[in-house]
Amino acid sequence: MEGSSYKIFSGTNSRYLAEKICASLGCPLGNMNVEKFADGEFSVSYEESIRGSQVFLVQSTFPTSDNLMELLLMVDAAKRASARSIVAVIPYFGWARQDRKDKPRVSIGAKLIADMLSAAGINRLITMDLHADQIQGFFDVPVDHLYASAIFAEYVKDNMDLKNLVIATPDVGGTKRASSYAKYLGTPMVICYKLRKKANEISEMQIIGDVTDMDVLLVDDIVDTAGTITKAADIMMENGARSVRAIASHAVMSDPASTRIDQSGLAEMVFTDSIPYSKKCEKVTILSIADVFADAIRRVCSNESISSLYVL
Repeated sequence: MEGSSYKIFSGTNSRYLAEKICASLGCPLGNMNVEKFADGEFSVSYEESIRGSQVFLVQSTFPTSDNLMELLLMVDAAKRASARSIVAVIPYFGWARQDRKDKPRVSIGAKLIADMLSAAGINRLITMDLHADQIQGFFDVPVDHLYASAIFAEYVKDNMDLKNLVIATPDVGGTKRASSYAKYLGTPMVICYKLRKKANEISEMQIIGDVTDMDVLLVDDIVDTAGTITKAADIMMENGARSVRAIASHAVMSDPASTRIDQSGLAEMVFTDSIPYSKKCEKVTILSIADVFADAIRRVCSNESISSLYVL
């Protein structure tokens, strides 16, 4: 793969991950400038030629919305600088929880973001563990949907006793994800059934299945306020579980998530570095997805299959 045929650039708040991706690929991170103005507005400019290059723009769209706006400006600037193709690399795709009309008169935020990225000029999207698989259909460009299972499965094998392991999902919506892990690892599965009064507030939770004297592994895609996953962990312990750990792809971790995890029955909470997590929480372990994204970028450039990266 010729280094001159592709270039990698990063948004401000995903630079930590872009640098790891470039280190894995053995290429330099592209030189780009984001100029901020007194009123909060900002502009993006590339400080090197990208004419005729395949450009990869690394930026997760976690809050605030400045991250999304910065990515849109990066795409527009690349298009106007005559890039051959523009690939948005979005490890965490924000607004993905707004994927349908679950009540009257609400927006479908994930579709709106997809339209904005397409209108800005992306030719391809590389992302990881979308909250809902159907979001891929919101785009009219190719979407490479990666899975954190590529690193989680090996971590579980190396650090947990599979003989007493049971996979659990903190809500019914994650049943398919948890079932994939259970089949791959050859373990049983249990389900937590929850009722919500409103967003981020759980009114009731029950376990479907037996966790007595088992090491429970909760599987989720996003942890926001950590209300669901910590309540699930506590209920598992109350029902006789020997230990409870959890894995989740994206550490949104809005306050008071870190405190809740610290005070919960969780022995360990494992995330990827799709979102920067800097708060102190001894129970949190961060695994890097840089090599997974580097491999995907390498395969896109050389027109190789990406599906072989999927572990489950």
